[in-house]
Amino acid sequence: MDPTALAAEIRSRLTGPGGAFELRPEPIRGVELPAFVHRRAALREWLVESAAFGEREFLVQDGRRLSFAGHAAAVAATADVLARDYGVGCGDRVAVLAANAPDWVVTFWATVLLGGVCVAGNAWWTPREAAYSLGHARPAVVVADARRRPLLAGVDVPVLALEELAERTAHHIADHGDVPLPDVPIDEDAPAVIMYTSGTTGHPKGATHSHRNLLSVIEYHRYTDALAAELAAAFGRPPRTTPRRFLMSLPLFHIASLHNLTLPRMTSGDTVVIDGGRFDPERVLGLIERERITNWAIVPTMASRIVSSPSIASADLSSLAALSINSAPSSPALKERVRAAIPSVQAAVVDSYGLTEATTAATVATPAELAAYPTTVGSPIPSVAVSIRDALGAPVDDGVEGEIWLRSQFTMLGYWDDPEATAAVLRPDGWLRTGDLGRLVDGRLYMASRRTDLILRGGENVYPAEIEAVLDEHPDVRECAVFGVDDPDLGQAVAALVVASVSVDELRAFATERLAYYKVPLHWRITSEPLARTATGKVIRTGLAL
Repeated sequence: MDPTALAAEIRSRLTGPGGAFELRPEPIRGVELPAFVHRRAALREWLVESAAFGEREFLVQDGRRLSFAGHAAAVAATADVLARDYGVGCGDRVAVLAANAPDWVVTFWATVLLGGVCVAGNAWWTPREAAYSLGHARPAVVVADARRRPLLAGVDVPVLALEELAERTAHHIADHGDVPLPDVPIDEDAPAVIMYTSGTTGHPKGATHSHRNLLSVIEYHRYTDALAAELAAAFGRPPRTTPRRFLMSLPLFHIASLHNLTLPRMTSGDTVVIDGGRFDPERVLGLIERERITNWAIVPTMASRIVSSPSIASADLSSLAALSINSAPSSPALKERVRAAIPSVQAAVVDSYGLTEATTAATVATPAELAAYPTTVGSPIPSVAVSIRDALGAPVDDGVEGEIWLRSQFTMLGYWDDPEATAAVLRPDGWLRTGDLGRLVDGRLYMASRRTDLILRGGENVYPAEIEAVLDEHPDVRECAVFGVDDPDLGQAVAALVVASVSVDELRAFATERLAYYKVPLHWRITSEPLARTATGKVIRTGLAL
């Protein structure tokens, strides 16, 4: 039986007329786009339904195990605190600046059920970055953990300790019992989440996702579960009878962990095990073994470190049934190393292409596709249109390289309070210009490179312009150019060529005070020679080297 043909037949039936995940054109902000007909009308419906899973584990971290019923009760009590003590209502922003934790998720849900907008703060921000982003979002309150609260010393906004909020929520439940969930009418196209991306012009931009975006993402993941179940049945595999256990290794301020892991798993009754702290292969291998992890999404750097770990040979990873590699291109060689090191995912390694502005994956490469076409990042997911355009925005022929454009029900509303930046990437006809380069061959996408000057460091997007803007502030720096260099562990590392009369140590310290650690250049070259520029004054980046 041809798995690709079978999957296409099942997909057509599930998303066609009368299907459980039927797609039908409908107006979305003035543009007719395919949308899931049977999606829920509001996020609140999913939270109410999730409580029926009762004492089944939903969020696990260290010794804490929060059940589905406990999560729903905590959301209701937290919403009561936010509304009563901070006046949070429709349109108000609540920023969360904290490491991954169950209370992060609870705060998100409490915010969106009140009609508020959750600002997913980057837990790696420096004080400067936090001040800019929070000043731009203007939240009613910032919920921050102990490690991040010192970053907010100069931010003029109420700060609520995450630990205190969790304690008050627990006391609220103990004193008053379960309180009702907020029941606020919320427009489907109202903003729900702001995620700040690294800025191409020196400042982060707040990609804003709507309630419709999140409801559609949930529906897409429900569809993939239904497709997988039918494929398994067709090949005679027994149906799944126990909840899956997903490991969260990526930050909640990424779409990978919030939109595409936490939200859909709450609706499916699966467990999310949260790994705390920076990625450590030895700790994670032990966590997979102890918690019997079944599903895991990682970036290429994590995959490389895991398969290179001396402990992998003795670790019991037999529970791991599926692994996806996201956020940055991964080579066929790396995927093969993963399959060899973790035999249980031999036929279940997938790849994908997406970006924050698109809310979820735009294309997914199934195991069958990767077996036949190892370098593809897959075919468009249901309802997503992918087009390759030239510099003037005209479609190019099959196999010709150009800019990747996307259009779907998943596309962000725009950049928060930045109409100029929004207009630069989001056209009135619904097409999103990604800035990434690729080509389509027989409907499958192949990446040429990420955004022209973008550095992909371990799955994190790093924009040279942002770092250059900081280095230019140093009084002894005359000019500079930041670029990526190949790195066997990170994929790319940040390098800086600086025209200055200053030491590398001083420049590194200067940058460290002003930039998140992953943006600080790892490689430096100080020179007195002016940088080569074009006739219009732009640095010639071709051939930049240390």
